[in-house]
Amino acid sequence: MKVMVVGSGGREHALVWKLYQSEKAGKIYAAPGNDGLAELAELVDIDMTDISGLANFARKQKIDLTIVGPEEPLVAGIVNEFQARNLKIFGPTREAAMLEGSKIFAKQLLNRYNIPTADFEVFTDPSEAISYLKDTDYPRVIKAEGLARGQGTKIVTSQQEAIKTVNRIMEDRIFGDAGERIVVENFLTGQEISIMALTDGETLLPLAASRDHKPVFDGDEGPNTGGMGAYSPVPYLSEAEEEEIYRQIMYPTLKALRAEDINYQGVLYAGLILTSSGPKVLEFNARFGDPESQAVLPRLQDDLLAVIEEIVAGRLTRKKLSWSKESAVSVVLAAGGYPLTYDEGDEISGLDKVNRYDNLLVFHAGTRKTGEKFITSGGRVLNLTILAEGFFSAVNQVYQHIEEIYFRDMHYRSDIGRSALEELNPENYNRYNQ
Repeated sequence: MKVMVVGSGGREHALVWKLYQSEKAGKIYAAPGNDGLAELAELVDIDMTDISGLANFARKQKIDLTIVGPEEPLVAGIVNEFQARNLKIFGPTREAAMLEGSKIFAKQLLNRYNIPTADFEVFTDPSEAISYLKDTDYPRVIKAEGLARGQGTKIVTSQQEAIKTVNRIMEDRIFGDAGERIVVENFLTGQEISIMALTDGETLLPLAASRDHKPVFDGDEGPNTGGMGAYSPVPYLSEAEEEEIYRQIMYPTLKALRAEDINYQGVLYAGLILTSSGPKVLEFNARFGDPESQAVLPRLQDDLLAVIEEIVAGRLTRKKLSWSKESAVSVVLAAGGYPLTYDEGDEISGLDKVNRYDNLLVFHAGTRKTGEKFITSGGRVLNLTILAEGFFSAVNQVYQHIEEIYFRDMHYRSDIGRSALEELNPENYNRYNQ
């Protein structure tokens, strides 16, 4: 069958890599893709936001199934357009994708159906937001309502910082229309976790849990990014806690969407925090996580394409998926200055060395090929993912291999996975460190 993956980053490279392994996959297209995945898929020079162009291409080439990676085309209604043309596509409709596209929609849905999340206030007027923030405790969390490529959330620890953040989002519009409205939340403490599940609208099929790190610097310091690294499984998450998450959050959310006459098909992805009073929702996403997918998909032993086919047909029959017992740790190599200003066009060396290792996967995110060389062409440049027996070993190995890669001003966090080791309790130690 012919498959098209929409998107151009490391997540899409991981998706194409996994789909390529399916016996069902014939020809794979990536729109627009990137040069790093060109050996696995034919690149299509159509922007991911050109919904009409993508639909025209899918019809002309008789694409059997389209899989959407990024959130922007989902929120813009790519699934609605494809379905209107009787083209098969995997992902939630525009209405369902509002779970990610509008933080206010998501928070209000959670409140209506008593799904645990932080208390919050919504503001459309910056002066009202500032007045509220002058008479509140800190820290607080300020979020732009709309899509901001993972950078629209700011933890503020003082009134001065809060006022500056409100002005930047609502007055300076650093995130454009996404900052027309903001959410101010109570700050929650605990360990964060990413929970993704595949769904046909009725049934949930859990993916392996993972942990993403958004802040750009070690120790979760600095501005938020699209994600600086991830790992799976999560050593500090117990089986009982995971069951509680599905019982209190994932299934109730799917039920709440159905109660609102929203048929949600695709990936239901909850960013959660494990507090002393139980798991609570930080945010929802309507697609595969990035960079979580780069750590989760390599551990998946089932045929992803076959599962997605069931979902698109509306008859998900599988109750569980099979996972490698190996641990996966994925670290993002970014351009210096990311997520603010950064240069492009720097030559990347060492790829020939790391490509020799069987248990190391290199997913391209922001690269371009000139001749026989790869150069940087984005903020997040590469994802290095290691698969190894034992979480300790995986963490150590991925950082050893990073030393073999070089491009000018290359930046990465040195603590991906290492912070988890501090949280490892005796109950979970033997599960992940044999």
